[in-house]
Amino acid sequence: MTDNIDIYESFEDMNLKEPLLRGIFSYGYENPSSIQQKAIVPFIEGNDIIAQAQSGTGKTATFSISLLQNLNEHENSMQAIILSHTRELALQIKNVIENISSYLKIKINLSVGGTRINENISELNNIPHIIIGTPGRILDMLNKNYINRNTIRMLILDEADELLSKIFVNQIYDIFKNLPSDIQVGLYSATMTQDFFK
Repeated sequence: MTDNIDIYESFEDMNLKEPLLRGIFSYGYENPSSIQQKAIVPFIEGNDIIAQAQSGTGKTATFSISLLQNLNEHENSMQAIILSHTRELALQIKNVIENISSYLKIKINLSVGGTRINENISELNNIPHIIIGTPGRILDMLNKNYINRNTIRMLILDEADELLSKIFVNQIYDIFKNLPSDIQVGLYSATMTQDFFK
C-alpha cells in the first residue's frame, strides 16, 4: 500500500500556505510524524486516501492540515465534513483544527447529538467552512437541508473502522448518497480489518 509514496520530512517541503505553516508550528509541531510525512500531500493533491496509524501519532493533525490547505477561506461556503463516532472525538478534532487554523479565517461547526438542534441550525446558517460531527446529527442536518451538499468537496471519516461497523454503516451510506458523487474522501483509522475493505 505504501509503494511509490513520497516522504516529506519537513512541513516546509509540503508547500503549505504560510498562515497554515505558522499555525502548525505554533501548535507545537516541529517535524511531521510518519503518517504526516506520507499522508498529508496525497490528499492535498486531490487523491482519495486510506491511512492507518496508531492513536497518538498525529492522525487528527494529518487530515486537518490536508483539509485546511485545500479549503478556500475566502469563499463563504460549506466545503468539508468530518465524521467521528463519538461527541468527545468530534470535540477533540475541533480543538486541533481551531489551533492549527489560528492564522486562517476559518469557521467551524460542531454538529453532534446532545447539543440543542436550534443552536446547531443557527450555526449552520452562518455557513461554516468545516462541519465536524457524528453520523446521526450530520445525516439529520443533511436531510433537513441545513447543510449545503452542493458545495461540500471533502469528506473525512476519522476512526473509519468504527464508522463502517454495523452500528453506523447505514447512516454513513445515507450520508454518501446525500453528497456529490465526485467528493474527495479520506479514511483514517488506527485499526483496519479485512472486512473494512469489502
